[in-house]
Amino acid sequence: MSPFAPRPQLHLGVFYPGVGAQLIWDDPDALPHTAADTFVRVARTLERGLFDAFFLGEGLRVRENRGRVFDLDAAGRPDAITQLSALAAVTERIGLVATQNTTYNHPADLARRLAGLDLLSGGRAGWNVVTTDNAWTGANFRHGGWLAHERRYERADRFIDVAKELWSSWGRPDATVERDDDLVRLTATATVPGSPQGRPVLFQAGDSDGGRELAARHAEVVFSAHTEYGKALAYATDLRARLARHGRPPDALRILPGAGVVLGDTQDDAVEKARWVREQQVNGARATAWLEQYWGTDLSAYDPDGPLPDIEPTADELDPSRGTVAVEHRTGKLALVQKWRALAAERDLSIKELVREVSPVHPTFVGTPGAVADEWARYLRDGAVDGFNLAPHTLPTSVDDVVDLLVPELQERGVFRTEYRGSTLRDHLGLPPLPTAGRP
Repeated sequence: MSPFAPRPQLHLGVFYPGVGAQLIWDDPDALPHTAADTFVRVARTLERGLFDAFFLGEGLRVRENRGRVFDLDAAGRPDAITQLSALAAVTERIGLVATQNTTYNHPADLARRLAGLDLLSGGRAGWNVVTTDNAWTGANFRHGGWLAHERRYERADRFIDVAKELWSSWGRPDATVERDDDLVRLTATATVPGSPQGRPVLFQAGDSDGGRELAARHAEVVFSAHTEYGKALAYATDLRARLARHGRPPDALRILPGAGVVLGDTQDDAVEKARWVREQQVNGARATAWLEQYWGTDLSAYDPDGPLPDIEPTADELDPSRGTVAVEHRTGKLALVQKWRALAAERDLSIKELVREVSPVHPTFVGTPGAVADEWARYLRDGAVDGFNLAPHTLPTSVDDVVDLLVPELQERGVFRTEYRGSTLRDHLGLPPLPTAGRP
């Protein structure tokens, strides 16, 4: 196989924020988060900015924290495939990516619904494959956490194989797809023909070893967590090496880290705006709730503007089925908390200040449009990324800023398109065509 050659232009998507601290949904200037008009405005703005994709997450149940409903997130977003099907009617080119999990869906049903979105949109659909381990989602399906972490990736692997086989079987005389094992059991036939791009583009987000292997085998786009230059380059190098072990060329997928962007007229303006964003994203109540995942107990009696709790965390390791915590933090939490105590003591940080420092939601790229464009061009040139999947902190203003201020700077540097050159999501991403329409 030939060595990897960095792509000449960036690919950009926007992850329409749902749950999570990154969205400042209570900002006075924010549009209603779940209103149809907001979805339409954002998608059309991104299409005007020539973005590859509009990306929706998934939430089958409102989030919980330590077994209670977490009431600091926005709720009420429609089903992703339903919402994207509606957006297909009011957009023309932009890709439409739905996050859908393989743990609690049925392969034949989900393959049909995704194929429907792909057909209705003229070949603009993508499927972001996730495995969803939290028990509150599983409770909707009488399963709880259901599968161990790595077994969820086994099911995802078999699930995707079935979906691909179904998508490629339309019109064949031997079109029945059958499986009968402990993770996937079905007898099904395809009911929806292929779209102009053949089938939905496969996205994947997951950073464990199992997640990386799933991406290396199946993914065409990876939504990664690594935005710091050194980590992004190391991740890309590792993932491309895994591709080779699965017999895939190094250019077979696009790596798009999730990123937050704060732009200003000057560097100082941008830094000040980023400070405000961070303060709004992590208020006192959010900071306390975030620490409760690690302490394993109710911390509401502690002042978020005061010192860290004077009690020690429970001795139990973090249970990944009960909260959204990073993979690398799911073991060894006592050592992690001691590290935080040392940092708080050294810098005299309150609970709120510490969480702002160590929790993962940060504006990643902060600066003038020209400075951010230069940095992105370096990432692209060195092969650290193929683009970015942006997470807006306010709607619509942070999306408007990227389209109106940053995109022209990227175009001036020759690293972003000046027009769409195709009609499908596969075209936008520069992915090779499938052998025949409808066949993976």
